[in-house]
Amino acid sequence: MMTLAQLCLLVACLLPIGCAGLAKSKGFGKRRRDGGFDNHQPREWLAGLQGWQARANAAQANSWEALPVFIAGLFVAHQHQAAQATVDALAVAFVACRLVFIGLYVADKASLRSLVWIAGLGACVALFFVR
Repeated sequence: MMTLAQLCLLVACLLPIGCAGLAKSKGFGKRRRDGGFDNHQPREWLAGLQGWQARANAAQANSWEALPVFIAGLFVAHQHQAAQATVDALAVAFVACRLVFIGLYVADKASLRSLVWIAGLGACVALFFVR
């Protein structure tokens, strides 16, 4: 049976894919020649986005970048045989911060986004020290 922290890990791994879907939503249902998503050159197509779709793509990149620190924190907490309730709480905090971060990124709320990013990083760092 999965722990809550393991479920959070799965969610954190899927968040970048959700962000990619948001970014690509502009092109869904359109033919490539009409500006629809270009699966032959997806990175070039994504680089041409503007507005909230471009920010959703940036949130995707940031979500991938945040993932290794979270994974490492969970690994270290597991190695230290930390209290599962504490690990679960920190994992939930990280995922909650990431969800809020993505929403703020898409909404172009840069200062708040940065504060939430710091809180998420804090949850990851805390995983290295729980016992």
